[in-house]
Amino acid sequence: MSPGPSPSEIAIRHCTTLEEFEECVRLEHVVWGPELAEPTGMFVVARHTGGQTFAAFDGAKMVGFTLAVVGTRAGKTFLHSHQTAVLSEYRDRGVGRQLKLFQREDALRRGINLVEWTFDPLELKNAHFNLVRLGAVARRLIPNCYGITNSPLHSGLPTDRLVAEWWLDSARVKAILENSPFATKGPVERIPLPANIAEIKTQNSEAAVRIQTGLRGRLLRAFADGQVATAVEPRVARVDYMLEPADKIVGLYLPELREH
Repeated sequence: MSPGPSPSEIAIRHCTTLEEFEECVRLEHVVWGPELAEPTGMFVVARHTGGQTFAAFDGAKMVGFTLAVVGTRAGKTFLHSHQTAVLSEYRDRGVGRQLKLFQREDALRRGINLVEWTFDPLELKNAHFNLVRLGAVARRLIPNCYGITNSPLHSGLPTDRLVAEWWLDSARVKAILENSPFATKGPVERIPLPANIAEIKTQNSEAAVRIQTGLRGRLLRAFADGQVATAVEPRVARVDYMLEPADKIVGLYLPELREH
C-alpha cells in the first residue's frame, strides 16, 4: 500500500464555487452515506452568512472538508463546526488536524475565539483527538441529540453527543498545539469505558446500550457538579474519561455556561 501524501502535500483552502460545494456533498455520501448528508445549499448558506466551508486537496482531488455555521451565546459569536469528513484512505495522516488548525487560524483572524462541535462519547479515538490532541473540553452532553437513525454508523444506539468547546486562544490550547501540555493540578475524576467499545457496539447491542446509559448518567452528574471532561487516557483494557473541576483546569478560564 502506498504511504500516500505527506501533510505538507495537502493544501487547505476555502471553497467558493458551487462545483466545490457539490464535491463536499459527494464526500459526505462516500464517508457517511446519504442518510447523514447535508444538501449543497447548506454549504452555500454557511459560506455567505459568516460560517466556514473549506476543504483539503491532494492536487486537484478533494480529500476532506469542514462545514461550520455561526452561533451566538450570551451575545458572543462562535462557530459551530457541524461536519468534518476525510476520505478513509487519507485518515491517520494528519489531514483532520490540518483542517482543524486551518479552522482555528481563520476564526482567530476574524476575531472569533470559540469553536464548538458535537461528538459521540463512545468514539474514543475521536474523543482523544478532540480533547488531547486539540485541547477542546466538554461540559455538556445532549442525550439522543439527532434521534435514533438508520445509519450503520450509529449502530442503532441513541445519538448521545458531547459538546466540544475549543477555546482557540487559551493558554491550554496553545500549549497543547505546541506539544507542551500543562500538567494537571486539580483533582481528577475517572469514568472508565471498555477499550473495545467499538467492537461491542457492532456485536452486542444490549451491552452497548448498558454502557452508553451508564456513561450518560455519570457524565450528566459530573457536569451538574461542575466537572469538565478534559482528556481520555488509555489503560490496559479500558479507556478513562478524565474530568476536572471547571475552575482548576490549567491554562483555561471557562465563562459561565448559558443555554439559549
